[in-house]
Amino acid sequence: MNDMNHEEWVSKTQMKKRMNELQDLGMELTRLSNETLKKAGLPEDLQQAIRDYKKITSNGATKRQTQYIGRLMRDIDPEPIREFLARLKGESSAHNAFLQRVEQMRERLIENDQALTDFVSEYPAADVAALRTLIRNARKEKELSKPPKNFRALYQAVKAAMDHSQNNLDYVVDNDFDTDED
Repeated sequence: MNDMNHEEWVSKTQMKKRMNELQDLGMELTRLSNETLKKAGLPEDLQQAIRDYKKITSNGATKRQTQYIGRLMRDIDPEPIREFLARLKGESSAHNAFLQRVEQMRERLIENDQALTDFVSEYPAADVAALRTLIRNARKEKELSKPPKNFRALYQAVKAAMDHSQNNLDYVVDNDFDTDED
């Protein structure tokens, strides 16, 4: 029983260090735009505290708001936030691998007509007509040495289709574990 209490005990210094880390994480969130904050999936009270922080100009008030944000951060799991920020910064190896797959798929679509059929069979949510138009225009841009406007738009369209498919897969996997067995 003493061993169990020893494992749960955390020194005051360790607690302060953890609280400061959460506060710093909250401060990273204050540097994001409001649109990006909405995508982060934060609780509404934390989003509001961050919006309020951005409006404050007084030094004392910013310090209090910083502490309040840190306090709100204690009530949530910081890992999804760290992953979100890493993805934004491009530090996530999984996200970088995904972006490389998107890049490779775009190149295949431009080089090979059969690749579009394969892509649509793998990602049925993709807009075939829009992709076909973007591929045709990207090929013309390349031939005429024009700026790669459609080349970039094709990348975004492929990324959206692949991301949509990935998010739906994550949802299905998450829901598989939520079943109640009585």
